[in-house]
Amino acid sequence: MTLLSRAAVEWAAGGAGARAAGAAAHELAAGAGLRTVVLVEGASDQVAVDTLAARFGRDLAAEGVCVVPLGGATSIGRFLGLFGAQGLDVPLAGLCDAAETEFFLRALARAGLASGGFQVCVADLEDELIRALGAAAVQEVLADQGDLRPFRTFQKQPAQRGRSVERQLRRFMGTHSGRKAQYAGALVGALDLGRVPAPLGGLLAHLRIT
Repeated sequence: MTLLSRAAVEWAAGGAGARAAGAAAHELAAGAGLRTVVLVEGASDQVAVDTLAARFGRDLAAEGVCVVPLGGATSIGRFLGLFGAQGLDVPLAGLCDAAETEFFLRALARAGLASGGFQVCVADLEDELIRALGAAAVQEVLADQGDLRPFRTFQKQPAQRGRSVERQLRRFMGTHSGRKAQYAGALVGALDLGRVPAPLGGLLAHLRIT
């Protein structure tokens, strides 16, 4: 499924390697028993979905589920073309930020696809996880990751003064490349499984019954 996800991203990007990537995606999908594709906005969402599934003892790849990062919400139309009726023709699910909801819905409508398997984060994945854990627990995760001191420095910046700790944490996670993905895994790993954010929980539930 990892190879399929990578091939799909290259296929969607177009360019010289797109045709070969598309052929590889078709071959991998057939060989992997692909059942559902989950479209998420970025790598951090992919990490969160995979990590949470593992915490519940589920192996999404073994279930025939491939989680594919779009590299940004504006790419949704291209990926719907690849995996919808004109492409691999597999059931689709997904996760998006609240700000991108209408964009996703319009793309799904143009492709003639249902939106029932798509969950919405308010306002985004980091916000969902921070609210589920609470600011104090999130700062404990930062300490475990060796980032508490940089976060304290970040809080002193003029632009951060007056903001809530929750907003500061959310902004801090987006300041360095790769940090969102790092904390997606770490925060999901720290979750009380009885307090899973509704969009993530709803997505996993949908994948179980699809």
